[in-house]
Amino acid sequence: MGIFLAFGLFFALFSLFLARLVRVRGHDPLFRTTYECGPEAVGSPWVQLNVRFYIFGMLFVLFDVETLFIYPWALAYKSLGVIGFVEMLAFIAVLFLGLIYAWRKGALQWE
Repeated sequence: MGIFLAFGLFFALFSLFLARLVRVRGHDPLFRTTYECGPEAVGSPWVQLNVRFYIFGMLFVLFDVETLFIYPWALAYKSLGVIGFVEMLAFIAVLFLGLIYAWRKGALQWE
């Protein structure tokens, strides 16, 4: 195990050394301009987004991850039996209650 640790440490340090060796040196302002990527940026790059985008994105991720759990269950449905079916019904019921809660709170309204 000590050999693997030493090799890992050597590889990490060697990679950092190699990156520092081949990096671009120079602080020319030309390096900070866009290159074939559209017009020059005007104003501050900090843009405040509406919280609706965040909430909508989180709801999308939540219900997208739900499919990640349902798909393997559907493949192993026959081997899980009634207990697996009841557990999945409980899982879907909790997610459905979460959807109803988000709907009543107005998280799905886009005004």
